[in-house]
Amino acid sequence: MFAYKLLSVTLAFLWSALAVSCSYEKCPCTKPAIRREWRAFTTEEKAEWIRAINCLSQKPHDPALTPSVDPSVSLIPPVNTSSSYFDDIVYLHMDLNTRIHWTGQFLPWHRWYVHIFEESLKNKCGYTGVSPYWNWTIDAPDFYGSSFWKDSDPMSGLGGWGDPNADYTVPDGGFHKLLLSYPSPHTVRRNFSLFPYNGPFPLFTDPQETGNSTILGSVVEAVLDTSAGDFKGFQVALELPEGPHTAPHAMVGGDLAGTCPKNAPSNCRRGFTWAPNDPLFFLHHAMVDKIWYDWQCRDPVNVNSFFGGSVEYIGNLTGYDQYPNGGPPYLSLDSIIPADGLFPEVTIGDVMNTTGGFLCYVYE
Repeated sequence: MFAYKLLSVTLAFLWSALAVSCSYEKCPCTKPAIRREWRAFTTEEKAEWIRAINCLSQKPHDPALTPSVDPSVSLIPPVNTSSSYFDDIVYLHMDLNTRIHWTGQFLPWHRWYVHIFEESLKNKCGYTGVSPYWNWTIDAPDFYGSSFWKDSDPMSGLGGWGDPNADYTVPDGGFHKLLLSYPSPHTVRRNFSLFPYNGPFPLFTDPQETGNSTILGSVVEAVLDTSAGDFKGFQVALELPEGPHTAPHAMVGGDLAGTCPKNAPSNCRRGFTWAPNDPLFFLHHAMVDKIWYDWQCRDPVNVNSFFGGSVEYIGNLTGYDQYPNGGPPYLSLDSIIPADGLFPEVTIGDVMNTTGGFLCYVYE
């Protein structure tokens, strides 16, 4: 244990030494926060994170939210002005859905998104902790039966699987009363699927593949073994349609998979659009971010390694095979991370380093 902690401190120091210059007047990161796995949080820390999220759901809609994607592309309902601030954060992901998956924005945008979510919890609801992450490799051997799903405490528990007799709504835990606006009013839903790759998505090629086989520790290690400096190869391995990013979304189902509630409009389409409805999203994407962080820490050349396009090609395998992390126009470290007016805009370069000043955290 001592050796592990010493390694973590050493990595944090080396990471700080690799910090890129930032565009802010003051950007020191002398004491980075340490993000920890959910199960390493105390009961009190878990309850505080859950409390702050429920608090966000009681805050009013921010009229600054301005969708930037044509509705004929995003295929989402218009902004509900009577919704909550938590719903606004969900809507941001909904609106930008086609720009932030299978493009070069995927990793930097979601790193920024987890960060601004944490900042919102702090600034609007007095949260004083850090963003937890969910190491789902621990649960891979028995995903459905894992103890991860068995904390039903209404203050500190994440809750379990949904009730099939009530549209798979989660009946327990700290989020069972979390009211959501998109795509229609409902509460958090979860519907387990062992074979999540058998849907109509054109990039699913092996419907007999179990989801848990694609989130094993060995799979993550293979992703981390991506050649130094090969950002595109790393992102593709992590974001595979039948891989470690997709699997937790698809296996949990319900909101995390973007499936439509029973009362949704008839034109509702499933996808990653409103996946942040389930706060598990932020635990999952902190884990995705940790994997990127771990890859960056493996070799100095990985710190600012970046390549990707701005247009997703997921309509068929031919397009995806040619542009698995986006086609032209290509992005650069100077490209803007879109924020739809809800937050100040930053660049991809601003979030490449988790201790670069704009960000200030490491992973345990």
